[in-house]
Amino acid sequence: MINGVRRKDRRRILLILSLGGMVIGGIAAAGTFGGYRINTTPSFPLGLWRIETLPREVRLGDTLFICPPANAPAIELARERLYLPAGLCDGGMAPLIKTVVALPGQTIAIEGDQVSIDGERLAHSSIQAKDGQGRTLTAYAGGVVPAGALFVHSDYMASYDSRYFGPIPASGILGLAREVFTFQP
Repeated sequence: MINGVRRKDRRRILLILSLGGMVIGGIAAAGTFGGYRINTTPSFPLGLWRIETLPREVRLGDTLFICPPANAPAIELARERLYLPAGLCDGGMAPLIKTVVALPGQTIAIEGDQVSIDGERLAHSSIQAKDGQGRTLTAYAGGVVPAGALFVHSDYMASYDSRYFGPIPASGILGLAREVFTFQP
């Protein structure tokens, strides 16, 4: 017996720790090499997602993994306030999982605290004046989505999306976001 633990129990503990390390290593390798990502943000269901190659042009309603531009002021603010987790995108942020709700040439208007696209109100688009810690949020001013950009959104009210940072470059698309194993808390 060493430090109150029998030799047989120490072997079991070491075996469990070794197996746990292999499982965690396997998950990390699958994420790195297999295009899998674990979503821990509430903007979309929590769990395991896969990045799939986009075999065609982006369409309205596509749910994407997309890297935001690291040097945009609203993204820098999000990084400072820890709205976005760490990850593989420029600036060390995780890719966003968002749905495309407007394409180049479409007009975004902020009417009161709601977003409209080409005159149609976007469901679940309430704009919050403050974040969960009471800090002021600034909404996107509105305008035409420029060529090469997308307006992205999540139905989750507290999502940090184009309602706040505006259209983002389509060049940041990593691929379609596909649920593998997810759950709603």
